[in-house]
Amino acid sequence: MEEISQIRIGKHMTGIVGLKAALQDAMAACRGLTDEEIGKLLVERLSKHNYIEAGARPLYLEAFIREYKRSRGEPIPEPAAAGLEIKVLGMGCTQCEQLVREVMAALTETGIAAELEHVRDAVEIRQYRLLGTPALVINKTVVWTGSVPPRAQIAAWITQAARQRKTG
Repeated sequence: MEEISQIRIGKHMTGIVGLKAALQDAMAACRGLTDEEIGKLLVERLSKHNYIEAGARPLYLEAFIREYKRSRGEPIPEPAAAGLEIKVLGMGCTQCEQLVREVMAALTETGIAAELEHVRDAVEIRQYRLLGTPALVINKTVVWTGSVPPRAQIAAWITQAARQRKTG
């Protein structure tokens, strides 16, 4: 069974089958090619195992180039999020999954729209320099680590972040 990686395609997080293997192959085979050529090769390869609508190919191409650069350790500017951006960091343990459910419940209770991503990639998690997981990140700020906070506290952080987005 091939691994599924979550990446941003346009405004949405999307699961891509075989992305890590394709990126490793591209690093070895694409020396000297332009970003556009690398992106086209990745779209071609990954479309064999992932449905990529013809009209969405430019978005996938852009996303695959971004992921290729990230895999090479190149700095990637993150697009500014229109709303709240919430990340749960953790490899997928029971507590990580519980934190995702609690965040979804808090979003439902508050009625606040946010983009929620469960980051399982160890390299990305290490960038936050945490002492433990699960961790909760709201708009690029780590607000909690090591356990699952009470839902009321999660809702309070979400509400506060939403207010700051409107005034900031």
